[in-house]
Amino acid sequence: MGESLMQMPLGQIPCAAIDFESAGAAPGETDCPVQVGIVRAESLFGEMQCFTSYIACPRPVRWSAAKVHGITNDVLRNAPEFSSLWPDIKRMMSGCMVVGHNPATEARFLSAFPGHGFTPWLDTLALARKAIPGQGDYSLGALCRLCYLEPEIEALVPGKSWHDALFDAAASLLLLRLLVRELNMGQSTPELIPFAIKDR
Repeated sequence: MGESLMQMPLGQIPCAAIDFESAGAAPGETDCPVQVGIVRAESLFGEMQCFTSYIACPRPVRWSAAKVHGITNDVLRNAPEFSSLWPDIKRMMSGCMVVGHNPATEARFLSAFPGHGFTPWLDTLALARKAIPGQGDYSLGALCRLCYLEPEIEALVPGKSWHDALFDAAASLLLLRLLVRELNMGQSTPELIPFAIKDR
């Protein structure tokens, strides 16, 4: 499936943007996810569907992480186990190009499902660095503010904000949509932007 997606025009590719929030980790500790957000579009410019869930964590959420995303141990009290979310994650992401903003953490957490087969991955950070040179801040929030995307994100996922996994996933997908449109790349294939494509 990954190879066939690489031959399709960017504007027609099914896409699934994913983001995780985590419990945070001290040196020597293994981090764990506490929230997942996925936004899927059957084509880049098509209608979107959303999925989000908190995730049970085997150890307490660190204070420094909770201060960023607001997810506390109390919030996670009745959260499902990560493994139980696999059917929903598979449903949302199968057959899609995976979208994320510097998605190393997302790839690492998804390794909990060996052989998931989600590929290729498109990194909106790498694409934005090429498409909008000279910026001092390439964080997802800074880029979306620069491109006036926040109202559109808020309309797609009302009641959410930055560092909510669903909000950040929506931001990544809407940023990709804007970059492809502004660069007039809707008919171009991912092979033309190899610097932003990874096979994880």
